[in-house]
Amino acid sequence: MKKVLWSGTAEVPLLERASLAEPFREQILELLVSCKGNLVRVHEELLAQGASLSYPALTAFCRRHSIGHEPPRPAGHYDFEPGQEMQHDTSPHQAPIGGSKQRIETASLVLCYSRMLFFQCYPDFKRFRCKVFLTDALSYLQGAAAVCMIDNTHVVVASGSGRDMVPAPEMAAFAERFDFVFRAHEKGDANRSARVERPFRFIEGNFLAGRSFADFDDLNQRARDFCDKVNARPRRHLNGSARDLFAAERAHLRPLPLYVPEVYALHHRIVDVEGYVSLDRHRYSVPYALIGRQLEIRETKDRVDAYLGPRLVASHRKAAGRQGVRITAPEHRPRRGEVAERRTAPEEQELCAAGEPLKQYTHELKRHSAGRGTLALRRLLALYREYPHEAVAKAVTTALHYGLFDLERLERLILRTIAKDDDE
Repeated sequence: MKKVLWSGTAEVPLLERASLAEPFREQILELLVSCKGNLVRVHEELLAQGASLSYPALTAFCRRHSIGHEPPRPAGHYDFEPGQEMQHDTSPHQAPIGGSKQRIETASLVLCYSRMLFFQCYPDFKRFRCKVFLTDALSYLQGAAAVCMIDNTHVVVASGSGRDMVPAPEMAAFAERFDFVFRAHEKGDANRSARVERPFRFIEGNFLAGRSFADFDDLNQRARDFCDKVNARPRRHLNGSARDLFAAERAHLRPLPLYVPEVYALHHRIVDVEGYVSLDRHRYSVPYALIGRQLEIRETKDRVDAYLGPRLVASHRKAAGRQGVRITAPEHRPRRGEVAERRTAPEEQELCAAGEPLKQYTHELKRHSAGRGTLALRRLLALYREYPHEAVAKAVTTALHYGLFDLERLERLILRTIAKDDDE
């Protein structure tokens, strides 16, 4: 204390003290390579060689001289203008749904200026789910920012990454409908998507913790209510709530189109022998008379509709969850005691209408074919339509006589018959 007073200055003198690890610098560098960067093993080897220094002294020396690890880098900071950017990402979580714990995908969208948050949960997250979520999110926010920042997810990205990212055509068309563009941050640049990454831990620790849900509809409705509550809560670092800042940002958002079309995906399914079509592990009933027919399945956010051509033949509420379920409408099943009428395929009807011997050959071909013989009948009908009917009838008569039901050989027989008739 006296030395400090006698010095007559308020500056703290620089403390220069030699490190105990300095004489072993070269050995530390060599051991760090052989021990694969494990400082505990480096310290053990130094003690075995006669060095007398503690483990904290070793780690402090390595930290001071950047040995074995890079010095920490300062985190980035981004400022956003109202309506400039929104960020979208997903994160896997666990949630008790319907009495059992299930893996869910939480999708979130955040406006970067006001921090307005919207999230929903799904059993999986594919391109169709992404469009459904973004439609709901933009409707909740009543507009879109100019840019939607994403990570390099295959759900949106067709090729490239970062600034070279090219979105899939259907996702680019979806963004154009709402007047924004997708951009991807560079790989490893986690700070760039911090606005949307940070809330995931908050969702897991505050929304999912201690709650159970009846189904996904219940979960997503309560998630929407939770967003209303969180967005209205005052935050110290914002000097207000997210909804207060949103009042200033809303005027800068791109307005929604006059008509927001319903998001849907088209699938083609063949009705199985039980009268059901399958979609995402779930089975939906259709009228039993359509067994074996190909239907167009229109999947929306809440419903699954089946069409035969332009005609709607079945409509079901969409099932959610990873466990497959079977949904049956009573009107799609034959009544008790009623024998289900087997519908004749249109190919068979046309071939039988051609008369003998094609009618008899059609019945025999079905009997010799696997299953219902649909593919064989289609091939036979193609031969009947392509070649002269007289030549086909002669070849079919010969094939019936010899029991020939190989359609490749039947076609050669038809060609031979045509060539013989031309020679005559």
